[in-house]
Amino acid sequence: MNKKLKILLSGGGTGGHIFPAIAIADEIKKRFPDSEFLFIGANGKMEMEKIPQAGYSIEGINIAGIDRGNILSNLSLPFKILKSLSKSKKIIKSFSPDFAIGTGGFASGPALYEASKLGIPIFIQEQNAYAGITNKILSKKAKAVFTAYPQVEGFPSEKIKFLGNPIRENIIFGIQETSQAKEKMGLDKDKLTILSVGGSLGSRTLNNAWTAHLNDLKNKDYQLIWQTGKLDYKDIIEKNKSSNNPNIKIVEFIKDMETAYSAADMIVSRAGAIAISELAVAQKPVLLIPFPFAAEDHQTKNAMNLVERNAAKMVKDSEIQEKFWETLSEITEHENVRKEMAENLTFFSKPNATKEIVDEIFKIIKK
Repeated sequence: MNKKLKILLSGGGTGGHIFPAIAIADEIKKRFPDSEFLFIGANGKMEMEKIPQAGYSIEGINIAGIDRGNILSNLSLPFKILKSLSKSKKIIKSFSPDFAIGTGGFASGPALYEASKLGIPIFIQEQNAYAGITNKILSKKAKAVFTAYPQVEGFPSEKIKFLGNPIRENIIFGIQETSQAKEKMGLDKDKLTILSVGGSLGSRTLNNAWTAHLNDLKNKDYQLIWQTGKLDYKDIIEKNKSSNNPNIKIVEFIKDMETAYSAADMIVSRAGAIAISELAVAQKPVLLIPFPFAAEDHQTKNAMNLVERNAAKMVKDSEIQEKFWETLSEITEHENVRKEMAENLTFFSKPNATKEIVDEIFKIIKK
């Protein structure tokens, strides 16, 4: 590229939308240090804080999604959409980007829609196995849609590029040999180790499931690394005192996830898009418990993609009491099951996703 590049990005609302956008921007910046970047985000959402922390400029628009809990609050939504489209258009005309990338979230709809109307090439990075309405509409104008699953309903198949989700570099480069990681965490390297993660805030469903089986755990020679989240942490510490099981390591939050993944012989997790992409790179057998209230139940659809390839097992949130321990035991008690699931998970392992997404963008732009 002979000229200074200008790149527009939009993604926010959750870390699952924000992190991929930052990762893509970082990769472009590595290749073209003089590039200029501008993000469009939703006022009041976490991207307005996280994007500047990552070193990028961001402009906010007043946009929100449909509030299913308060129908009356949606009366103002058409006006918000019109205003956000108008402001997005002004921002884009002023910035004049060479291309635009959307990673999901409220703001990416107006931003990418207006960019496409102005003749600017747009690209979509969809993290989940199910596309939301906005991305379905935008995909018709997109030059390419980058996905973490081979088929995503609602996208033109010829535009899908199955390249995976951008994930943290410390996960990509930090996976270690299992016994080494167990020793690092102060665990017995000869004991089967289960890692339970419910996202940064924890999962009450998972916490309740483990609590209900404290006695079962005591009868098994398993080690459990149990990430509880902040809300349940103290209560679980007290409950485990009465159980008096030294094989349970209870933590509120895990900062060194690469070591925790490495130490595990199997993992129990929610089915968020980025979590699944990290688990695929870690290549450990996994039991997925999808969060049932995610938009369009996308976590269940994420999990089903793995289950259909025998790369994971799944228990629905509503069936946790009846099926959790039985399904967990299928994995823990059969080494051949664990091995087969780990091998099948390699299909979804895309450690070079960020680089390959940027490669593809520039290949298309050069055409």
